[in-house]
Amino acid sequence: MRLAGLKIGFALTGSHCTLNEIVGVMKQLVDEGADLTPIISFSVETMDTRFGKAKDWISQCKEITQKDPIHTIPQAEPIGPQKKLDCLVIAPCTGNTLAKLANGITDTPVLMAAKAHLRNQKPLVIAISTNDGLGLNAKNIGTLIITKNIFFVPFGQDNPRQKANSLVAHMNKIPDTVIEAIQGKQIQPLLVDYH
Repeated sequence: MRLAGLKIGFALTGSHCTLNEIVGVMKQLVDEGADLTPIISFSVETMDTRFGKAKDWISQCKEITQKDPIHTIPQAEPIGPQKKLDCLVIAPCTGNTLAKLANGITDTPVLMAAKAHLRNQKPLVIAISTNDGLGLNAKNIGTLIITKNIFFVPFGQDNPRQKANSLVAHMNKIPDTVIEAIQGKQIQPLLVDYH
C-alpha cells in the first residue's frame, strides 16, 4: 500500500468526458491506502451531461471516500489553516480552472482548496484535460509548470488531427505522480504520446 497514511484531497472539475476514468483512479488511490477527501467544482455538482448526472458523480465520490464532497468555498478554506492534506490532486483539471489558478483567481471550491493547500507548501498535482492546452492555455501551463510545489501528471495530445490544441493527462499516472510529488519531484517524462 504505497499511499498508506497519506491524506489526499481529490478535486474534480468539469471535464465531464473524463469523470468516469477519474472515478476509477479515486478507487485505486483508496485501495493503495490513501485517505481521500473529495472536492467538487460547481460544474460537477450541478451539471447533467451526456456523460452522466451530477447526483451520480456525487454519489460515487461519497461511496469511494466515505465522505461528503467539499462543494463550497467556505468548506474549502480551512484546508490551509488546519493543514488537512499531504497532497491535493486536481483531476480532471479543465482549462478554465488552469487559467484561474495561474492567475490567482479563487472563485470555486476547487480553486479555494488549491490556494489554501499551497499556503502550506505542500504538493499540488494537476491532471489536465483541456481543448486549448496548446492554444490560449499554453502560457498558463508554462506558468504553473515552473511554480514551486505544483506538479503535472504526464500529458499529451489526445487527438492531434481533429483537436490540435487539446491536451489530456494520462490519468492512470496519477498515483505515480503523487508519490513523486510528495518527495518534491516532477515525474518524468512529462510530455508523452497520448496513445
